[in-house]
Amino acid sequence: MKTIDERALALGMPAEGAPSDYLNLCAKVGSLYLTSGHTSPGTGRLGHDLTVEEGQQAAREAILSLLASARKAHGTLEGLRVVRLMGCVQATPDFTEHGDVINGASDLIHELFGPEYGHHARSALGFASLPGGRAIEIEAILEVVGG
Repeated sequence: MKTIDERALALGMPAEGAPSDYLNLCAKVGSLYLTSGHTSPGTGRLGHDLTVEEGQQAAREAILSLLASARKAHGTLEGLRVVRLMGCVQATPDFTEHGDVINGASDLIHELFGPEYGHHARSALGFASLPGGRAIEIEAILEVVGG
């Protein structure tokens, strides 16, 4: 059976986490990793430029970037539990499907980590703007589990 790392790479996770000279993209505190926000590569607003399905794909891309940073910090995705996600959606004022959009990230986490290590708490919030006009920004808390 393939490892979480191998499955994530096959789904498009960058092989290397993004470089950062200014911020710690994945800071370890005790047995927890707290990530900085990771954005989708694409821009646009849900409810104007993007459909829910396009937003879900953007959320998948953002969480794959985040997982690359976690892998860079921990050395592997094995032995990590996803505790919490916060998903930020750039959307029009009348857009109400934020949770459906962030399901793109949650579904991928469930697919990779399974119910034991992938079942997480989550917030899905709407914003008038995000850095660089990005559609999605996601941050997470992960826990080191086991030996």
